[in-house]
Amino acid sequence: MGTRDGHREWARHWRYAALPGLDLLRAHYVRHTFPRHAHDGYVIAAVTGGIEEIGLPGHALRAGPGSVVLINPEVPHSARAGAPEGWAYSTLYPSRELIAEVAAEIGTPRGTPGFTADMVADPQASRTITEVHRAAEAGNALAADTMLRGVVARMLTRHAGPLPARPPRGAGGADAAAARALLEERMADPPSLEQLAAELGTSPFALLRAFRQRYGMPPHTWLTDARVRRARGLLDAGTPPAEAAVAVGFTDQPHLNRHFTRIVGVPPGAYRRGRAGG
Repeated sequence: MGTRDGHREWARHWRYAALPGLDLLRAHYVRHTFPRHAHDGYVIAAVTGGIEEIGLPGHALRAGPGSVVLINPEVPHSARAGAPEGWAYSTLYPSRELIAEVAAEIGTPRGTPGFTADMVADPQASRTITEVHRAAEAGNALAADTMLRGVVARMLTRHAGPLPARPPRGAGGADAAAARALLEERMADPPSLEQLAAELGTSPFALLRAFRQRYGMPPHTWLTDARVRRARGLLDAGTPPAEAAVAVGFTDQPHLNRHFTRIVGVPPGAYRRGRAGG
C-alpha cells in the first residue's frame, strides 16, 4: 500500500501452521486507522517504530518502540498513527485456548487469565515478539514456538490476573445482551434500532445507552465488527470473499473489502493467502 506523503504502508496478516491458535500481523501503517473493534482472543503487540495511538474504554495510549500493548478478549479499541511517520509493529493474536494452556503450564491462578496492564515498557519482550515473527517467517518452528511460549509466560507472570466476569447489570445489561444475541442471529438482515428496542420492550435511546455501556460501541458499530469476524471464519474455511460478503450481510464484495481492510488491517484476498501460505 502506498501513501501520498511518500511513506510506504505494508502489512502481512497470516497464520503459521506450526503455531496453532495464533495469528500474526507485522505492519507499518501511516494513514490507516482501525475503527473501534474487538477480538475473540488476546492482543500482544510490540511497537517497533513510530508511535501507535490506541483508544481504549475511558482512555488512550501512546505506544512507542520498546513498549508492549496488551489487550484482553472483547475489549473494544481503535488504533491510528500518533506521529507523522506512522507506526510499525509486530503483533501476536493468541487464542483463549493458547493463553489458557500457557497459564496452566506456569501455574497462574485459576480462572480465565486476563492482562492487568494495557501497556508495559519491556524492550526485551518487544524484541522477543519480533523474533517470534522472524522465526515463523524463516520456517523455524522450534524457535518460534519456544519464544512464543516464553514471551506469553513472561506477560502472564508479570501482568495478569483472573479475567473479571461481566454479568449483565440490571434490565439495561440484560437488554444489551439480548440485543447482541438478536443481531448475531439476524446478522444478514438485522432489525433497525427501533425494531430491536420494540422487540425487547424498551426504548431506542435506553437500548443504545445500555449497549454502549456494556460493549463499548453502539449496535451498528458492533454489528460491522461482528460481520467481519464471521467473514474471517468463513474465509478460513475456504469460502470465496463474494459469498462470505453476502452471507454476513454486506451488500457486495467491495463493501466487505472496505470494512474488512479497516478492521483486520489487510484486504480479504491477502488475508486468505496468509492462511493458505502458513
